[in-house]
Amino acid sequence: MDTENTAISKAVSAAVEELLVVAELRAGQVLVVGCSTSEVQGRHIGTSGSEKVAVAILTALKETCDRSHVAVAIQCCEHLNRALVVERSIMEFYNLDEVSVVPVPGAGGALAAQAMQDFAQPVVVESIQAHAGMDIGLTLIGMHLKPVAVPVRLQQTFIGQARINAARTRPKLIGGARAVYQIPGCKE
Repeated sequence: MDTENTAISKAVSAAVEELLVVAELRAGQVLVVGCSTSEVQGRHIGTSGSEKVAVAILTALKETCDRSHVAVAIQCCEHLNRALVVERSIMEFYNLDEVSVVPVPGAGGALAAQAMQDFAQPVVVESIQAHAGMDIGLTLIGMHLKPVAVPVRLQQTFIGQARINAARTRPKLIGGARAVYQIPGCKE
């Protein structure tokens, strides 16, 4: 792996490790990741997808999440309605709806296409409600997070040239003025 892609891998590992801690993700929970490899290279989203950049990102992402037993869902681009690549076991565990499509770099994105190659039993699902998410390069992952998303400011703010946005989720607060809440991860 060249120096630039090694730096990308290290940045991904650092960002994901921090998010896993801040979001307090547990084994079996899901991290959704949307990524523009074009943006990582400093180009406009959807114009310069890169298999090498996708390999660097996905390898670091999988290694980091595997250590914590957190599942990864890779969001496809808008050409595939932001469907997601997941392992078959995640689809079955969360009772997700499989769709019939194969992401490729020109329709789905380089990272999703790479996930189809690298995952043990990849499937594409229409949607998910993930427990946390990372958006690398303004790919808009919000539709795949549980209903109450909380922004997370990471120390790592860029991967390559792409800005990172991250979020964790929390349970809904219900019950009104007399309710008492215990909010995981909230210091307020």
